[in-house]
Amino acid sequence: MQIAIDLPNDFVSFQSVAEIEKDIRLSYALWLFKDTKVTITKAAELAHLDIYDFMAACKQNQVPIIDISRQELLDELEGM
Repeated sequence: MQIAIDLPNDFVSFQSVAEIEKDIRLSYALWLFKDTKVTITKAAELAHLDIYDFMAACKQNQVPIIDISRQELLDELEGM
């Protein structure tokens, strides 16, 4: 599927179309992953990144990779 977005010229004059597409893909993938709509693997695929680069992008954008509270982790470790 292809989606077209009309952007004013002054918003795109400082970036190439390829850079804009890359940024939009990454932003959308991060949003989908953060909102638990897709797995990390699917999000990385959408962003055209390998899983490790996507994980680095998550860290850079403060998107948690593991969704577990501190207490849940402590409880889990205590049970080991």
